[in-house]
Amino acid sequence: MADRISENLHDKISARLRFYQDIGIDLFYRNRTAIASPSRTSPPVIPSESATPATISVVEEYSETIETVIVADSSVEESAAFEDTLPRTSRKPVLPPAPALQVPAPPKIVLPAPKSGLFDATEKISGDSLLKIRDDIGDCTRCKLHKARNKIVFADGNPKAKLVFVGEGPGRDEDMQGLPFVGRAGKLLTSMIEAMGLQRQDVYICNVVKCRPPENRLPEPDEIKTCSPFLLRQLDVVDPQVIVALGACAAQTLLQTTRGISHFRGQWQEFGGRKLMATYHPAYLLRNPPAKADVWKDLQMVMAELGLKRGAKSTSAGKPA
Repeated sequence: MADRISENLHDKISARLRFYQDIGIDLFYRNRTAIASPSRTSPPVIPSESATPATISVVEEYSETIETVIVADSSVEESAAFEDTLPRTSRKPVLPPAPALQVPAPPKIVLPAPKSGLFDATEKISGDSLLKIRDDIGDCTRCKLHKARNKIVFADGNPKAKLVFVGEGPGRDEDMQGLPFVGRAGKLLTSMIEAMGLQRQDVYICNVVKCRPPENRLPEPDEIKTCSPFLLRQLDVVDPQVIVALGACAAQTLLQTTRGISHFRGQWQEFGGRKLMATYHPAYLLRNPPAKADVWKDLQMVMAELGLKRGAKSTSAGKPA
């Protein structure tokens, strides 16, 4: 070990230790077990021949501490050298992509199926038929509408149709002829049906009430309650695939709601396991022609449901009797 330390450094260390002994702090250094910041290249300390026993002890402890630090530092450098041999990559860790924020589409307004009320009061009649329903209506006097009527307006069209149109009630022309939708609004409805590629005889047309309300007013709740059971029986017997409710009165009666038709128009609803589309009444279109575009969109949805093509003159919406 003597060949690793120069004589000049040896003398300097010995002189420093003698100085610590002279000022009385040699015991502090003798009892220390480590050096604060020894250099990796610090050489071991060799006491001179003139050093006192205390000085020699301190130098030996100092030398042993330096060797310990040197060995530990060497181990750290060897460990670092081993890590340098491991394969490295410059690529950053790939994190899984964050899920895309999905904004849910606004929910469509679907009215709940009615659970009680008018529909519970209508009992299923075994072997029911359109002829039996008409016979049961008879010369009806069940509500006040009979007082001013001319004829009962029952229905018109194919009794086995896949498509049924339901209006609110007869007008003046309908009351005179006994057929639904034969006035100005009826002619517009006929044009709508033909635009769908059908004829009036391909579909079934009826109303919520069978007698004309005075001055073509809307049917009143008691009148609807009295007459609508016959309408429900008609729909059960015809058993269509799609029902189109023409106007708010028909839609609110079948769906048992008081919401305005604009809230759910153009959206499929359910009625008795069948699809129902509510749209504007032809009489409303006569007063508001721009609304025809909305009604045509609704009818196109009906055509898609029934597999119809515009302009195709066919009786495909009817079922064989």
